[in-house]
Amino acid sequence: MKVAAFKNSRLVVALLAAGVVGGAGIGAFNAMHSPATAAVPTAVAAAATGGATSMTVPDFTQITERFGPAVVNISVTGSGGSAGESPLAQGERNDGEGEEGGFPGEGIPEFFRRFQQGQGQGQRPGAGPGGARPDALTRGQGSGFIVSKDGVILTNAHVVRGAMEVTVKLTDRREFRAKVLGADPKTDVAVLKIEASNLPVVTLGKVSSLKAGEWVLAIGSPFGFENTVTAGVVSAKGRSLPDDSAVGFIQTDVAVNPGNSGGPLFNTRGEVVGINSQIYSRSGGYQGLSFAIPIDLAEKIKNQIVATGKVEHARLGVAIQEVNQAFADSFKLDKPEGALVSSVEKGTPADKAGLMPGDVIRKLNGQPIVSSGDLPALIGLATPGDTVKLEIWRQGASRELTAQLANANDKSAQVARKPDAPSQGKLGLSLRPLQPEEKQGAGVDGGMVVQQASGPSALAGVQPGDVLISVNGIPAIDIDQIRGAVAKADKSVALLIQRGRNKIFVPVNIG
Repeated sequence: MKVAAFKNSRLVVALLAAGVVGGAGIGAFNAMHSPATAAVPTAVAAAATGGATSMTVPDFTQITERFGPAVVNISVTGSGGSAGESPLAQGERNDGEGEEGGFPGEGIPEFFRRFQQGQGQGQRPGAGPGGARPDALTRGQGSGFIVSKDGVILTNAHVVRGAMEVTVKLTDRREFRAKVLGADPKTDVAVLKIEASNLPVVTLGKVSSLKAGEWVLAIGSPFGFENTVTAGVVSAKGRSLPDDSAVGFIQTDVAVNPGNSGGPLFNTRGEVVGINSQIYSRSGGYQGLSFAIPIDLAEKIKNQIVATGKVEHARLGVAIQEVNQAFADSFKLDKPEGALVSSVEKGTPADKAGLMPGDVIRKLNGQPIVSSGDLPALIGLATPGDTVKLEIWRQGASRELTAQLANANDKSAQVARKPDAPSQGKLGLSLRPLQPEEKQGAGVDGGMVVQQASGPSALAGVQPGDVLISVNGIPAIDIDQIRGAVAKADKSVALLIQRGRNKIFVPVNIG
């Protein structure tokens, strides 16, 4: 589950699959693109009442000297263009919308393609896209870090995807053949093992103690330059990205590039707080926005893989949206916070707990849900079978529900729609009741078919053929009920609309 809200800009989400240092790559590389070393400002003296105090700046030399040897370079050989490749998702976000799909122009129109980060071998006539034949060997590089003295290493799943052979190189120039113990594409975490002892290790920290504005440090192998150090500050925690993961990322402005994937993100105490994983970029290289997987989540995945060789994810069974000011007004919330439930899958823990479309989840186990992305991040840290307490907002009042999380294996979604003949109102909608066969086809118990949309509803994006399910949480059973719900509203109403296979809340301004 995730929602990101980057408005009116086409961004490129580049999973940082490791780039190989080949002759062509180095030739194209110039001073403008060289990795930045840790830039540490001088100490700042701040005048205080009754005297002067100095603000100390982290000593990155000590962190690099002590923990740099635990950061490794990972070389991967794969077949058929697998090694060193990453999905490149290009999408345009207009608003933070539903995490399991939205309406055209409101969701994430993701166009996935693959690009070659490694150096293909066998680039000759008959080769496929990018010059690599399906049976040709490809090579790529990434980063990782040692978490136990006997050779357990954390990295990104996309670094070792499709790997036939994985080689780990230490800072003392020793090289080891690594075994992939397991990889989890959902969180982009992989665990490797090398046969060695008394290895240098990192110290793992807690993301809960990390704050926006805090200095952080990345060590890795961008473009194959081993043990490159870059520094920056934390922008936010719990960022949701428009990809298929359920990770609440740490956003920083640390310079990371292809090859930094899988490397550690350190706090000022020398503790690893994240795994560098993704960037937002138009060019495929660093442009000021980098994202790391929280170490708490990565450690949980690592422990499962080491113990069982597989990963299980918890599942609640809801599709959610961001709560904006219009929704907050519609649902009588004091501020636009929480995760707005747009649909609940039947038979899931959410359904059994009594969650309904229109509920706003405000807390999970006492932890506030400010942005909708906070919910999947917290669910991601839970285990199937865990019981969670949900504080929700429904019909102007706070309630508490309890849900037992399921295993995120199954998927279900069945919805459709149809149109045909009318009625009118303040919303600018012409509606008619659903026919029995349309209810069955759409998988709903009730609702009204939109025949025409004009005025406020058309401006909000409602279209003919949509099925109106509810208004401000009140079921759209007939015209009188809809008019009554609208009459009670002040500035705006929240329409629950079903279009195709998606359900989504649409804020309509009637003020």
